[in-house]
Amino acid sequence: MSTVGEFYRLVSMGFKGENMSWMELSIDATHEAVDWVSTLLAAIHYTGDMRITNYIEPELNQLDNCDILQSQWAFTIYLYLPYNTNVRRRVEEIVDRLSPLHRTGLIAVIQTAIVEDKPEETANSIPPIHRIGKRFVVLTPDNSYQSEDLDEITLKINTTLAFGSGLHPATILSLLLLERYIIPPMNVLDLGCGSGILSVAMAKLGASVLALDNDNIAVDSTQDAIRINGVEKQVTVKKGSLGSGSDLGHWLGGNTINNVQRINASATFDLIVANIFARIHIALADDFCRAIRRTREGTGILITAGFTTDYEDEVSGALVEAGFEAIDCERLNEWVALAYRLKG
Repeated sequence: MSTVGEFYRLVSMGFKGENMSWMELSIDATHEAVDWVSTLLAAIHYTGDMRITNYIEPELNQLDNCDILQSQWAFTIYLYLPYNTNVRRRVEEIVDRLSPLHRTGLIAVIQTAIVEDKPEETANSIPPIHRIGKRFVVLTPDNSYQSEDLDEITLKINTTLAFGSGLHPATILSLLLLERYIIPPMNVLDLGCGSGILSVAMAKLGASVLALDNDNIAVDSTQDAIRINGVEKQVTVKKGSLGSGSDLGHWLGGNTINNVQRINASATFDLIVANIFARIHIALADDFCRAIRRTREGTGILITAGFTTDYEDEVSGALVEAGFEAIDCERLNEWVALAYRLKG
């Protein structure tokens, strides 16, 4: 295993391994980085294998002094590129695209190795079926799983195309609360729809959904998820944001839609779910309040996720001041999702 820098030197010297046909890139990552890696790779049209395993701590004698405290990694992501004349350009492209995640401490330095064959799936691999809550089962589109439980809800999502794969704690927490609060035939908003997993889940729970995002990849991925899951009639996808959200930028810069459509909703939605950054929740507190309606028992619900407990008080303070009352929460590791009801 070598770093990308060492790999570049090998390539520049014309290094060729005997009978070697794949360039393996391994990336140690935090929980929240997994979906962002998928999203950023989709932006450069990476369509190869992406394998995710639970992170395994190296033996102590393999660690440098500076690595001993680096225990924040949850997963290791493996990518595979054909070892040919284009491999250096492709590796450079991937490293450049993922560099914001490394700068912010979400992934480690990318390691490379030249291998003859892709390794087979192991017991340490993330299982192809993710069970979330009492009813949800998250699958890849090619999974042939057939449920014998009529109450079970399958969510087929291409996890290499966008974030919200079902692995991220914020997604899991959102699904747990949606399972609890969606009541047919609610009219709901999925703000920051990502891969579309929450939109699909709400549609399969009996809601009519408007899915909004200002990220081109997210919009395309949500449309793909809707088609794969057969919920086209229940979900409408738009490029846009709610109220003042149209004026807020993308945390990585670029890839957002120019002149984002502004949705000025007034008492339109029975429930809103927003799996987005804390600062966006705070900025949109008044817009949430205007957009939600409380017309019958169980409506007027806002579900917020996408942030850690460090931001919980700040987010909650802004929403309570805007006119909400906290009614429920779910926690996983340092992540939190909060449910609110419109007062009155």
